[in-house]
Amino acid sequence: MTRLQLTSAEREELLDLYRRSTDPDVHHRAHLLLLLADGHPWATIRAVLFCSLGTIRRWKARFEADGVDAVFGRSRGRRRSGIHMWAVLVVRWVLSCSPTEFRFARSRWSCEAAAVVLRDDCQVRVGRETVRRWLRETGLVWRRPRPVIRPNDPDRERKLKALRALLKGLPADETAVFLDEVDVNLNPKVGCRWMTRGDQAAVETPGTNEKRYLAGSIHWRTGTVIRTEGRPNEGRSAALFCRHRDDLRRAFRQYKVIHVICDNVGTHTAEGSKLVRAYLTEWGPRVKVHDLPKYAPDTNPIERVWWRLHEAVTRNHRCRTMDELLDRTFDWFEAHGPFRVRSKVYCETPGK
Repeated sequence: MTRLQLTSAEREELLDLYRRSTDPDVHHRAHLLLLLADGHPWATIRAVLFCSLGTIRRWKARFEADGVDAVFGRSRGRRRSGIHMWAVLVVRWVLSCSPTEFRFARSRWSCEAAAVVLRDDCQVRVGRETVRRWLRETGLVWRRPRPVIRPNDPDRERKLKALRALLKGLPADETAVFLDEVDVNLNPKVGCRWMTRGDQAAVETPGTNEKRYLAGSIHWRTGTVIRTEGRPNEGRSAALFCRHRDDLRRAFRQYKVIHVICDNVGTHTAEGSKLVRAYLTEWGPRVKVHDLPKYAPDTNPIERVWWRLHEAVTRNHRCRTMDELLDRTFDWFEAHGPFRVRSKVYCETPGK
């Protein structure tokens, strides 16, 4: 019984398969071939690996014929017919085309719709379960997509470049904050929670919702969040925006200029509100407003704070009144601030 001859590259590849492969058959075959290459008697290999001499002879012959690829074995089961070529076409339809392009009055693909198109347009008769199997075999899964904002600001890079220059070159007597409003609802946001398998937990809702807006700004240097509570039924108004800037002036009175970076909705601009225009006329040199790119919440670091607030307080809450919910909200701010300013859009860690 001759010894198996391995090159250094083949030995390294077999060792890698023996150590890392998650397929037990591949692991077993690589082990067998390595023992043969090290000159162990076949009887010893049979006793160690619990296999027959015929198995050792078969895999030695396959390795000498096909090399390391022989370790992966031969495909089992019925050979696929040429009709499976259509699976590639179905995947292309599902990923890049809309069913409306094939005269369907529906917005997303079903396995049955793909089977109908194959039958009517390509004269290929397959069932919907076959289409489902094709899609799964190519790695596709049925899951909820992530919503993204469609519009894009053509001036995004120009605005971001100006903001980066502003933040990098802030003098010692000037500072910057990122501002936005958040709504707190008595009707709780529903989120995941632990529950008994097979028994879906319930989240009680008040039936009639009550909403309150909070204006907040996160300090670029320290991560401190300055908050201004909106009045009942006030909404996201210019009055709330102006009151919040008064709070900023009081909180940062040691700074000569406060740069307020926010989105350019109508209640934040002089063009959209007479109240804001009058405020800027009086306090423009002290409180300067800078626009973020449109449709770009990822460029505002305080959005991360709002996300944490919803995760910790407003999801699945059991508050009976708005006052109770606001108390919990403000307690959470006191317990968790200041916050880390996270924004790779500007830099990894803001300058102190």
